[in-house]
Amino acid sequence: MVSLKRIYTTTGLVFLILIFGVVAISTWYTVDESDQAVIMTFGKVEQTITEPGLHFKLPWPIQSVEKLSKETFSLKFGYKEENGEVTDYPRETKMITGDENIVLADLVVQWKITDPPKYLYNADDPEKILYDTTSAALRSIIGSTKIDDALTSGKAQIEADVRELLTQLMEKYDVGISISAVKLQDVELPNEEVRKAFTNVTDARETANTKKNEADKYENKRINEAEGEKDAIISQANGDKAARTEAARGDVAVFEKLYSEYKGNKGITKDRLIIETLEEVLPNAEIYIMNDDGNTMKYLPLRSLEKEETKKTPIPEEETKKESVPEEKATGEGGTKQ
Repeated sequence: MVSLKRIYTTTGLVFLILIFGVVAISTWYTVDESDQAVIMTFGKVEQTITEPGLHFKLPWPIQSVEKLSKETFSLKFGYKEENGEVTDYPRETKMITGDENIVLADLVVQWKITDPPKYLYNADDPEKILYDTTSAALRSIIGSTKIDDALTSGKAQIEADVRELLTQLMEKYDVGISISAVKLQDVELPNEEVRKAFTNVTDARETANTKKNEADKYENKRINEAEGEKDAIISQANGDKAARTEAARGDVAVFEKLYSEYKGNKGITKDRLIIETLEEVLPNAEIYIMNDDGNTMKYLPLRSLEKEETKKTPIPEEETKKESVPEEKATGEGGTKQ
């Protein structure tokens, strides 16, 4: 028969083994690369561990560990996506723009836990606070934006404004959440008829802008061409001006030199000028010596004789006919022409 002492001893050993086992297990823990841990001593936050690896602490129930993810989370506002199926919540996304039009707007908010103790203990449900704050920020920004901007080119500005306002509100609520990004998914009109009417207006506006841009492009092209032509004309005029000025200066210099010589010896200078003028004029003149006795016209074609002498070729028949034309005129005049 087993004695009571042995039973007590065995039971005590079992309890000691259990206690040592719990102590051994609860005095170490691991933190993954994507996690962060909060150490609590008797329920009070002691420190935050962000370094991955094996860590040690006091055994439970003295200290405990709460692990949170360091990854980026996505908050979907206005819809839910599960197993590839998207469920919309139009009552949450319906809002009024600054020019009193109704639109449906939903977005995605990227957020992270940056202060684990505040996330754990400053609010009962931080994610619910984030969702409500997102709704308030989006409605505030949409409420001050015109419908044209919300549906077309103003989406980037709306995203930036929502992110800024949402960040300010989350810092004010102090729940340990920081906003990484805000992305508008859809901003659309509430029904098909309104969408069609707005599309027609948008298409007309785009067509008008296209025509205006084409007109501006043509105007700029013509202005540039006119400016180029103007510059070319001015450049040519300046060139002509410079050429004529230089030519006039040259003529003036020649005239002054001739005049100075003329004053020194008028007779010789006058004769020289006459001779030089005749030398310039006579080489281009056709000279004929004619004698008319009233019946038959006789003439001596000096130019033709010179050509025969230089070229040693017969005079073409056509040239003879051309030279005979002055003969008839000379017959009528009855004199000598040169």
